[in-house]
This record gives sequence, C-alpha cells and structure tokens, in this order.
Amino acid sequence: MNEKESSYKEKRKEFMRPLLPSVWDLVKTFLILSGATGIGLAFREFRFTEANIITIYLLGVLLTSIITKNYGCSVISSLVSVLVFNFFFTEPRLTFHAYEAGYPVTFAIMLTASLITGSLANKLKKHAKQSAQAAFRTRILFDTNRLLQKATDDEDIIRITAGQLMKLLDRDVIAYSERDGVLSEGILFPVNEETDRELFFVEEETAAARWVFENRKRAGAGSGSFGHARCLYLAVHTNDKVYGVVGIRLDGRPLDSFENSVLLSILGECALAIENSRNAREKEEAAVFARNEQLRANLLRTISHDLRTPLTSISGNADNLLSNYEMLDEGMRTQIFTDIYEDSQWLISLVENLLSVTRIEEGRMNFNMSLELVSDVVEEALRHTRRKASRHVLSAEVKDDLMLAQMDAKLIVQVIINLVDNAVKYTPPGSLIRITAEKKEDLASISVTDDGPGIPDDQKPHIFEMFFTGNNTIADSRRSLGLGLPLCRSIIRAHGGELTLADRLPHGCRFTFTLPSGEVDIHE
Repeated sequence: MNEKESSYKEKRKEFMRPLLPSVWDLVKTFLILSGATGIGLAFREFRFTEANIITIYLLGVLLTSIITKNYGCSVISSLVSVLVFNFFFTEPRLTFHAYEAGYPVTFAIMLTASLITGSLANKLKKHAKQSAQAAFRTRILFDTNRLLQKATDDEDIIRITAGQLMKLLDRDVIAYSERDGVLSEGILFPVNEETDRELFFVEEETAAARWVFENRKRAGAGSGSFGHARCLYLAVHTNDKVYGVVGIRLDGRPLDSFENSVLLSILGECALAIENSRNAREKEEAAVFARNEQLRANLLRTISHDLRTPLTSISGNADNLLSNYEMLDEGMRTQIFTDIYEDSQWLISLVENLLSVTRIEEGRMNFNMSLELVSDVVEEALRHTRRKASRHVLSAEVKDDLMLAQMDAKLIVQVIINLVDNAVKYTPPGSLIRITAEKKEDLASISVTDDGPGIPDDQKPHIFEMFFTGNNTIADSRRSLGLGLPLCRSIIRAHGGELTLADRLPHGCRFTFTLPSGEVDIHE
C-alpha cells in the first residue's frame, strides 16, 4: 500500500462515526468524570461554593464532547455529572437524596446546561467534520482529475476511476466500459489478492451491470433492482449518454452519506473526462478530415486547371500531325514531335512526383543508401537540367571534390533537379542559378541559389505545403502542381537532413539541404 492510498484510508476513517459509544470512549468519559469529581472534592476542602463545582462538571461535559467520537457520551456525561454531584456534594452526602427544597431545580438546571453544552460542542465538531469532509473530497477530486488528464482513452479513464474508488472506499470495485454501444467485459480491482474473482462475474452480477447500462439507474445490493447482487452498480453517464458502469462490493456494509457523495463526485468527474476526451478526438478527426478534404479539393482543382494546357497541347499537336502530316516539312514535324514529347515528359514527371510524395509520407519508399561522391551527384543533376536552363546561367561549385555523403543518389539527384527547375520556373531569362556544395562539421551542405525576384515574406511559411504554388507569374505557361518542394523536403528528411529557405542578398532565394557526411573505410 503506497503512502497516498494509506492517507486516503486514514482520512476516510476519521469521518466514519460509530452509532454506539466505543469502549475507549466510555473509558475517556469515566476518566473525565473522575477528574472533575476529584477537583470538586478539592474545591470543597478549600470551601469553594457549589457553583464553582458545577462549573467543573460543565467543563467535563464539554471536554467529553470534544475528545469522544459519539454524541451518546455527551448525554451520558451530562446525566452522570448530575448524579455524581448529588452523591458527593449535597446533604446528605454519599446518597442520592437532597434535604434542601431547591436542589431539584439546581439539578434540572445543571442537567440542562450540561446537555446544551454537549450539544453545542457536538455541533461545532459536526461543522468541523463537514469542513474536513469538503476539503478531503476536494483533494480526492483534484487527485482524480490530475490522474484522468493523463489517461489515453475511455477504458483507461474507467480503470483510473475504479482504482481510485477502490483505494478510497477500501472495497472491491468492478468496472465496465462502453465500447461501440455495448458493455465490455468487466475489470476487477480487488482490495486483497485473496478475493474470489469468480463471484463478480456470475450471471446475476453481469445482468445487474447490463441493466444499469441500459436504464441509467443504480441497481444491485441495497437497491430495488437485483437486490441479491453482491455489488451496488452505478452508471458513469452525462445526460442521456452512458460511458460505463462501476460496481462497489457492499456485503452488508452500506455506504454512508459521505462515501456516497464522494462516489457520485468521482463518477461525475469520470463521465466528464470521457466526454471531454471524445470531444477532443472528434475535433481532431474533424480537423484531419477537413484538411484531407481541402487537399483533395486543391488536387482536383489544380489538376483540372494545370493539366489542361499540356493535354491540350498534346491533343492539338497530334491532331495537326494526323490532319496535315504530308503538308508539313521535316523541321515542323520534328518540332511538333518535340513539343509532344516534352509535354508528355512533364506529365510523367508530375505523376512520379505525386507517387513519390505519397510513398515517402506513408513510409513505403525503399531507399538504396550508400556513400556517394557529392561532386558526381551534382554533375549528374546538371546533365538533366542544362537543357531546361538553356535561357539561364547555370553553374556549380563543389569545394571538396572528395566529399562523401550517405544518400540514395537517385533521389538526391531528383531533389537537385527539382530545386533547379523551381529556380528556372520562377526567375526571368538570364538569371544566375548556382549550385554549391561544402562540408560543415559532420554534414554535407548543398545549396541552390538564384538572383531572381525572390519569394514574398507572406508566402514563405507555405512554400513546403503540398499544392501551394504562390502567385508568381514569371513561370512558364505550365504552372506546377506544387509538389516539387514538398517532395524535396520529404526526401531530405528521410535522409536525416533538413531543407531550408533563406533570402539571397540583394535579391533572390537560397534553398539549402544537408546530408550526413561519411568517409571510406580502408581495410588493409
């Protein structure tokens, strides 16, 4: 048993007052009366008045009310005080007779004062007890709420709630959670490991739990339904939604009012936690669904708009060849075939980019990692981009010809090609596009820079979003689907690097990505 669980049980016992006085309370009462009598006898020897002695007995009644746990002790102390005072301090002494006619009135006043004193002391104790109960219940709910916030799902919330109830009530607890509208199999939280678990899963117990789930009312021990069950079953619900059922083993020991209030408070916290958890999941799912719908709408809108130009060009050129093939000279035919080929290659590249992004994001892309010379990879990319960049000034610089990096060479070539194509597309003819590679600590850093107009600040946070193309109109007649930069970022991240954007002064852009550098192991 941990320290917190022990503390809970000790606090709970403080609030459970017995109906009849305990032997220890009676002993305390006897000792206080004996002490009061002894002091009274001493006062008589010093010839104090009877009023002083009566005050001592009233003080004894007050002390009895404070240090005992049962109101009956206060009543007993009041009655016995009057009798003892009559026996020891009125004439004739050591008898229960009184000669003076006024003594019965004195006894009545003394008894009334004693009862009122005891009653007021008990009311103060009751008020203090209620305040302590309220503070204890607040602490319980705070601890329970803190634990529920760490829960991962509905079943976890139900388990935490049942565990808290088991610790607080010191009773066996069985918990059922709702799953797809049906009550799941119960989970038992026994106080002792010796508890017979089979007793909680008999037909009568499970039937009571199902009835509570369906009717949202308590049932089982101590209730009007399934009264022969061992456990009292209560629903975990808010309004008309039931999230589970919790059973408390009674075995002839009904819950007192304080235990019942704590139980209902914790079940309310449990229901609220499940409702909040489900609302949070629904919001998250709705946000994901909305995002997916937005991506789908963007894809359909962009495809319908951006594929029209190359498809129209291919269709028109093919129709021109079919209708006027004999009338066209060889140069014109070659130009038309070239246009058809370039348009079809652009469409193929688009589809491959889209498929690559999907595979990488889903973790289905196979990487062929190896140590490669960065200079060879850059040169291979240049061979594929020089024709597209014929109207631009393209150059490359690798500061260390022997620099190695761990990579899938084919994919890194694709990244460089995409970055160069992006620079070509969004810069005017004659712009300078430069590829540089250098080693920075244990990383190989490769940059593609241009001296074009640059990217507006409001677009920079979105350039790596799929289907984002910005508002730049310097590009060629075929706008991109906005897959190049997201694909590059996915590839670089899969290599353990990062792709970043920075401004090139006085104008232009610099895209830089990093790769883990490496060295060749020489085995002699």
